[in-house]
Amino acid sequence: MILRAFQGWLYPYVRSRVLPGDFHPIIAYLFTEWKCNLDCHYCWAFDNRVKGMSEETARRAIDWLHETGCRVLALMGGEVLLRPDFAHKVIYYGAKRGFWVYLPTNGRLMRPEVTDRLADAGVATVNLGVDSVEDRKELPKALNPIRPYFEYLIKKQYVYGYSVFFNINITRINLDDVKRLTEIAHDNGIATDYHINEAPMLDQPHFKHKEGNSTFITPEDWPKVDETIDWLIEKQRSGYKMVNSVRRLQDMKAFMRGKIEPWDCRAGQNSIIIRTDGTLAPCFPMYSAEGDWGVIGAPRFDPKALDSMKQTCQLHCFSTLNHNLAYAYKASRAIKWTLKQALHGFQGTTGTFED
Repeated sequence: MILRAFQGWLYPYVRSRVLPGDFHPIIAYLFTEWKCNLDCHYCWAFDNRVKGMSEETARRAIDWLHETGCRVLALMGGEVLLRPDFAHKVIYYGAKRGFWVYLPTNGRLMRPEVTDRLADAGVATVNLGVDSVEDRKELPKALNPIRPYFEYLIKKQYVYGYSVFFNINITRINLDDVKRLTEIAHDNGIATDYHINEAPMLDQPHFKHKEGNSTFITPEDWPKVDETIDWLIEKQRSGYKMVNSVRRLQDMKAFMRGKIEPWDCRAGQNSIIIRTDGTLAPCFPMYSAEGDWGVIGAPRFDPKALDSMKQTCQLHCFSTLNHNLAYAYKASRAIKWTLKQALHGFQGTTGTFED
């Protein structure tokens, strides 16, 4: 596990620091699917008309990313497990080529036999998206409907060597669930990752829940959301495993009030997305943007154009992973964090970059 983590993260990071040029992907988001089996009311991306990625496109993408030095591959959707056999092929091919492979899923299709196949193929971590405990119309990514699958997933991580964490979106209607899911994760020894609910950055004509959306946070909700975030900060400081740093959790309060400082986003430089048709974009919010950023094997990320775009867009974006990537890109921070993990024997992630 230690060797796989170093090959996936450390090698591309060092390579990106010593080689000339601006384009050195460390992590790539491979959108194998855009369709989804659930309709979360906050998800502006839900559009089941988009065709999934072909096997030939996935192979070309992985081969090209390998040439660039990238070694972290995040399958993305939609729901990645709509085609479990296809997901298995992509994970197996990526892992054999030395990639640290990340799998996000709402868990509804992650039956025990699927877990075993994907784990055996070499998946490194499973991002289990859950927003509530009980199934709800607005928030169907719920734990109880997948509880047997979740328990099997937790048990088998000690057999196969992958890790699991909850991915939780904080909305105006699930604040109690956020706390309950945090405690469930802690009781099972897994980490949590939090997002503050965001409205779409670009216009999304197909988004059918735009008006009267019960999940969007309003000014009247700020005090209750603040209290929930303070509770999370207390738990983080007490030793709960969280992807988010204390500082980043605190920033959520400012973000929902429309106040956020530039944070040196590395999208289009050290992180990219590959759409289902093989075209490229710098980040998930720009998936539907009309800009031409190239295709597999022929990127067209102009540094000046990216810098100009980020002057505006990063003030409306709260990407946890891209923020962590930007913060850790400073060599002294990356070294400090790696040494901290070494002191703990690399027994699971201890703390965050900003601690």
